[in-house]
Amino acid sequence: MQFRDLGLNAPILKALEEQGYTKPSPIQEKAIPPALQGRDVLGCAQTGTGKTCAFAAPILQRLEAVSASKRPIRALILTPTRELAIQIGESFDAYGKYLKLRHTVIFGGVGQNPQVEALKRGVDILVATPGRLMDLHDQGFISLDALEIFVLDEADRMLDMGFIHDVRKILKWLPQKKQTLFFSATMPPEITDLVNSLLKNPVKVAVDPISSPVEVIRQSVYLVDKGNKTHLLAHLMERKQVKNALVFTRTKHGANKVARDLGRLGISAAAIHGNKSQTARQQALSDFKAGRLRCLVATDIAARGLDIEELSHVFNYNLPEVPETYVHRIGRTGRAGRGGEAIAFCDFGEKPLLRDIEKLIGKKVPLVEDHPYPMQVFEAPKRDKNGKIINEEDQEARQAAKELRRAREEARRLAGQAVQVKQRTAPPEQAVPAEPKKKRRRKKKTGALPEEVILRPAAPAEEEEDAFDYLPTPPSAPKRGVRPGTLMDTGDAMPNTEFHRPSPLDSDVIMDATARLLAPRRPVPEAPPKKQQAAPKKTRQPKPAKAEQPQKTKPQKAAKVKAESPKKAAPALQPSKKKASSRPPRRDRRTPPEPPRKNQPKDSTEQASLMKPYYLDIGR
Repeated sequence: MQFRDLGLNAPILKALEEQGYTKPSPIQEKAIPPALQGRDVLGCAQTGTGKTCAFAAPILQRLEAVSASKRPIRALILTPTRELAIQIGESFDAYGKYLKLRHTVIFGGVGQNPQVEALKRGVDILVATPGRLMDLHDQGFISLDALEIFVLDEADRMLDMGFIHDVRKILKWLPQKKQTLFFSATMPPEITDLVNSLLKNPVKVAVDPISSPVEVIRQSVYLVDKGNKTHLLAHLMERKQVKNALVFTRTKHGANKVARDLGRLGISAAAIHGNKSQTARQQALSDFKAGRLRCLVATDIAARGLDIEELSHVFNYNLPEVPETYVHRIGRTGRAGRGGEAIAFCDFGEKPLLRDIEKLIGKKVPLVEDHPYPMQVFEAPKRDKNGKIINEEDQEARQAAKELRRAREEARRLAGQAVQVKQRTAPPEQAVPAEPKKKRRRKKKTGALPEEVILRPAAPAEEEEDAFDYLPTPPSAPKRGVRPGTLMDTGDAMPNTEFHRPSPLDSDVIMDATARLLAPRRPVPEAPPKKQQAAPKKTRQPKPAKAEQPQKTKPQKAAKVKAESPKKAAPALQPSKKKASSRPPRRDRRTPPEPPRKNQPKDSTEQASLMKPYYLDIGR
């Protein structure tokens, strides 16, 4: 059977031919026709059998048949890992090359702004991981109300990674009427319950059960001690002339260590695991696909979904504790019917794991004994109090993590101490900001002083401000290189020019201000002491002034004034000796000042050209 017999349209067939696809795989042959009819599909197939094309081609053809103007999200593909999401996005690029549909991929570990911008422009197909999908949906950037097709890929891997609860939450956002394509390598009870609640009368497609690995892959196992695994790996890479190899380790610490040791032995390698940033993971994967790296060391995070063309070898540096994981690992080679080789290393403590794997696949893995690093340690593995095997590599990884955490805490502590020492030893000029600048800015904003007035330097912060800071500097102060009488100092507002303005330091201006301050007071007549102490009748001299006011002319108040005894009135009006010598008695404020007398002697400060007679009222 050919792809043209499956009912696909011409643009998709042309794109598949350019990718080298002529004959469909069993999963594609059985899943594409019912998917094109709009039925739900339950696919049980191991990785590497062509599942991506089995759901991508029908989605592209169904969405192309009905166009949408606003481009809402009409198809959602949910995947467990970032690498698998990127790979599925590349497949949609290849298969939909001649279609006008848009798609985008969203995943965590990178900034969300480019992904949000792509969503705002409108997409027909969305490939996502659960975490980032939930984040953007909660922020209001994603709406799934117009969804037509939903694909859940690697459902059992979702369960293993703890995403099953997130998947159940996402399912509540989807419309009831939709087409669902469900793919999983295994069917544990949790997945079976999810299938029964999600799919409606599905078409079941089972190809290559999980217990049967791909037949085209050549498998072998080497018995070797833990300390010699890296040397054996480098030896086999050179002996077999391995072009590119994917190496699986149990821990992240082990992946870093193996990649570092291979680099020392002259083999270009890089590690990829969960602690690596998404940018570093994508860079390492792209370098490996481009041939710039011979070896990619990974944990089980890369065991599923990675599609590396013409991957020749897969090495199990550590045997997995779950037998099914072994099948997923070796499935990275032998893709699309191509051949490949899977090599496993087994130390004495991993022999029970090897027996479990052989029991799962139903046959013995061929043993290779002719190699330069045979097993020499035959000690039983150590077990804890619960009877579980103690893995020394896991202990090393935990110890390395503790040391790294301790080193980071020590670095933060030393950095804090350095900051404290720097603050204590900092000179006072650096510790205290320049206060005079702030004062000058504050005074300049008020605009109270002309620009040509030069202010005195401000006092330090701990001293009080001088009350006479507003006064101009004396004529003897230097004026920035300007000779007196020739140029005016205009400050920074304009250059010094040869014109004259009224200066506040000129003599006539100073005399005018001084005259105002020293103007003569209005003379107050002083009665002789004998007359003030005589009859109390003369002490009632201000009475006529009081009588001029209307409120004092009332009869009750006049009677009260007459009833006052002269003994009480005399002490109030008689000034003391100290007061008489210091200042004259205060006059009544309500009486207007008398005009200046003509025969009064002229004050020496009066100048006819500058001022008029001016008198200060000392009572105010």
